Amino acid sequence: MTFLSSNNSIKTPISFWHKYHFLILLVIAIVVKQLPLVSIPFNWLESYFHEISHGMAALLTGGKVLRIQLFANGAGLCTTQGGSNLIISFFGYAGATFWGWGIYKLASTHQRIAQLFSMFIFGLIVCSIIFWGKDLLTWFILAVLAFVFILTSQLQKISYLQRIMQLFGLLILLNSLSSPTYLLDGRHVGDGAALASITFVPEIVWVFSWFLLAALALYSLYKTAKK
Repeated sequence: MTFLSSNNSIKTPISFWHKYHFLILLVIAIVVKQLPLVSIPFNWLESYFHEISHGMAALLTGGKVLRIQLFANGAGLCTTQGGSNLIISFFGYAGATFWGWGIYKLASTHQRIAQLFSMFIFGLIVCSIIFWGKDLLTWFILAVLAFVFILTSQLQKISYLQRIMQLFGLLILLNSLSSPTYLLDGRHVGDGAALASITFVPEIVWVFSWFLLAALALYSLYKTAKK
């Protein structure tokens, strides 16, 4: 079925999926996030990108990464030496948001780019296992994540890979949206407390800035999808 515009040009109707794919994937991501067992690998995924962002910030500011640890409950720890403490502390949550946004954005660009980026992430995780993983639990979690990305990159229908990568991006962003709020537990530990001690800016300001950054990233993807 086609539609004629007033200038007689032919317009192709937009399918339901193409019109609402972002919202469909977002609803799926929200549901997956609520499932106790199914959500575990995706919590690990956000935690990994959080910690690797700390590590990259350390490397880019002249420091080095000593160790990355991931825990079964989705928590993580990146031990660094040198570099800018302010930038390193800030870019855990901010970096995870950037990764989530970037994964969705690149996966949406082209099927081949989605495949290449999936393989790049696989390579990054393997490097993390070799250079920064120091314990069995971290090795196991990283191996699970590496297996997920190498498996998705080998899908016969690359269009499926695009959707899976987009879903990964949204799950990371949803975790980036909610995880900073866990810092508001009155214990004054973590990245927000570290930044507060460095800058004398209250911890809640940093938590709000990370929340706002993740919200803006989600909104920008929604606006792009509408076009």
